[in-house]
Amino acid sequence: MVKIRLRRMGAKKAPFYRIVVADSRSPRDGRFIEELGIYNPLVEPAEVRIDADRAKDWMQKGAQPTDTVRRLMKNAGIL
Repeated sequence: MVKIRLRRMGAKKAPFYRIVVADSRSPRDGRFIEELGIYNPLVEPAEVRIDADRAKDWMQKGAQPTDTVRRLMKNAGIL
């Protein structure tokens, strides 16, 4: 199954995340298919940038967003 999920980046205790499309069997920070955007929770307000067209395209192909990514997409107005 293909998932739209967060990939942790950044230094220790200073994380930011990339929103990626990946196979559900691959590790959290491992191989991914495509990068869709970024999420930085450390700035006020939290920075979220998602390529809406590509995200919708992947969801039409059957990719399932995780709960956190689904919440970020709702707040960004994509869902």
